[in-house]
Amino acid sequence: MAENHNSEYVVVKALENGVTIIGLTRGRDTKFHHSEKLDKGEIMIAQFTEHTSAIKIRGRAEVMTRHGSMKTDD
Repeated sequence: MAENHNSEYVVVKALENGVTIIGLTRGRDTKFHHSEKLDKGEIMIAQFTEHTSAIKIRGRAEVMTRHGSMKTDD
């Protein structure tokens, strides 16, 4: 049975200018494959896919998932 990676979404809200969101690849070697920069108040909705296994966030942001929400400075 194939895994469904498309069901997990993450909402990231920037709490300051210059928050960076970096997508990391899935597979044997984890690599950066995409990055976005957000300014204060901007929101990005990210999805885990067959290519994206992790997301790295730099800067002050609020992260919301179906498991709850947290701030990067907590």
